[in-house]
Amino acid sequence: MTELVWLLVLSMVVACVSWTVTHEEVFEEWRTWCTVRSERSSRWYVRKWFYLFTCEYCFSHYVSAAVVVATGFHLLAHGWRGSLIAWLSCVWIANLYMSFFGRLRLDIKRERVEIAETTAAQNAQNLE
Repeated sequence: MTELVWLLVLSMVVACVSWTVTHEEVFEEWRTWCTVRSERSSRWYVRKWFYLFTCEYCFSHYVSAAVVVATGFHLLAHGWRGSLIAWLSCVWIANLYMSFFGRLRLDIKRERVEIAETTAAQNAQNLE
């Protein structure tokens, strides 16, 4: 049970860091710079390196690896096998969290647009 709680909590950390770096405004300039470098570099490994900072799925692998190493978390087995299972499980759960969060944000945005349209229509009726 303890391993499951650790997995869920560490996956939240991975999801939070991955989403923030790849989507939020605080990193917008840096992310734009990485996008340009990933699209225009003549070297394939430079393109791949900078692309990973623009994709939450790709970036979550590296964040998860860092979190597993930093915490020493392992899952189901000790040693490198447990660390490998923990790393991939953290990536999977973190991406489930990010998918849920992205869907939730989309639904909230859609509701706001619908409310704005309804309010605008009501205001137009009141003016007539």
